[in-house]
Amino acid sequence: MTIKTALASLTLALLAGGAFAQQAPRASTVEAQDKTQPSPRLNPVQARADRLSNQMVRDLRLNNYQATRLRAINADKVAKMAAIERKNAGNPQLIDEQCGSVCKERDQELQAVLSTDQYSSYFGSRATYYKFDKDYANQSASILLTNSVQNPAPARANNATVAPTNPKPANRPAGNLGRNAR
Repeated sequence: MTIKTALASLTLALLAGGAFAQQAPRASTVEAQDKTQPSPRLNPVQARADRLSNQMVRDLRLNNYQATRLRAINADKVAKMAAIERKNAGNPQLIDEQCGSVCKERDQELQAVLSTDQYSSYFGSRATYYKFDKDYANQSASILLTNSVQNPAPARANNATVAPTNPKPANRPAGNLGRNAR
């Protein structure tokens, strides 16, 4: 009787282990997108502006009002700079000139928001912030291109992909296949 009990318990243990192994999550190479957060792949300009703003808020020690205003200013100016970079992609000298005028606009707007000490600190490190932003823009462009090639987004909102359709068969069955076929 003990052998039958031992075999039964062994069989139950194997079945329970198999059921547990089947319920383990499968590893997937494609990560599910969080629908509540904007994707940086869909809006890289906003991600770029947020990164620059976060750095400036930390360095300049801004309060909430100043941080909110700075984020709005940076979102506007980074969008303008990204448009300039796309428009003049082959001419880095023209990009630097036009982005410089956008940075001067940002300087004037920030002068009204920041205190005198904060603005003098910002003014002294403008080149650092400009380089910080340009480096991220160059890096994120290559990362986004690589990511979009490795993990292409679905072509439609319902996650369906566009693919060639199956061709219709060339040979049709002979005979009357209409309503009157009996």
